[in-house]
Amino acid sequence: MSRSTRGADRAEPGHPSATLAKSGFHARIESDRYSPGSFLLVVDGTPQSHVDLDDPTHLNFEYVRRIGHGIDLLRPEGDPITAVHLGGGGLTLPRYVAATRPGSRQQVVEYESDLVDLVRRELPLPRDAQIRIRHGDAREVLAAFPPGLVGNVDLLVADVFSGARTPAHVTSAEFYTLGRTLLAGDGMIAVNVADGAGLAFARGQAATLSSIFDHVSIVLDSQMLKAKRFGNVVMFGSRSPLPFERLPRLVAGDPVASKVVTGAELRNFIAGAPVVTDQTAVKSPPPGRSIFQIKP
Repeated sequence: MSRSTRGADRAEPGHPSATLAKSGFHARIESDRYSPGSFLLVVDGTPQSHVDLDDPTHLNFEYVRRIGHGIDLLRPEGDPITAVHLGGGGLTLPRYVAATRPGSRQQVVEYESDLVDLVRRELPLPRDAQIRIRHGDAREVLAAFPPGLVGNVDLLVADVFSGARTPAHVTSAEFYTLGRTLLAGDGMIAVNVADGAGLAFARGQAATLSSIFDHVSIVLDSQMLKAKRFGNVVMFGSRSPLPFERLPRLVAGDPVASKVVTGAELRNFIAGAPVVTDQTAVKSPPPGRSIFQIKP
């Protein structure tokens, strides 16, 4: 029996679900009617992850695809990496790294243990994937990683959401400084930022990353630059130059075309936005109810 058929048998009846003990949010797994073998993880009415059990290299969400491009340019396909993922969701990117770079060592930090249990039961990980799950608050766990990881992480992904919003304490310069200590000299952080009209939150995050990392690039839909819609901005940072010469062409060719903003254009984008600190940090803005919400 194929994996997609087994997955359909697991995920269809009544949509497997769980009430998350820590947040009280409701999480459920739905079949993707347009992509056999694929599933959506929906938390508090918001689609948080898309998982293709047949093809873990299939990255359906636009922001996840952008991070995938960054990973592919950071290290050649087939070369194992050390990766830390803050925010687990459906474990889409850990699956992608395991498939494209076998032998990679990965750690995932997820606050909601019930969510991990649901995902691992209904959308099991490949048996040969070296993925360790750590339970707890992303910032607290980030500060307590074993010394052997410090300075040795190739990829740090910050994709932390509580429902549809990023908590304030994982948006500050102090938080990103903690992340920087984990990274190898040419390691890279990838951050998923959600924002809407005016992009004030995204500008603050870009200013904050630029205060911590010598090299920063962001990727977003050009319609967001015109303040016409809510969406995701992917931000990359490193102490070393980012190997992104091909990135503009890659993201321009995606189903939802986007552009890379860096250098002088990035400084113009930031436009004097203040660096976010623990004292000034706020949650990311909520999306409009019609943006991401899926009815039960």
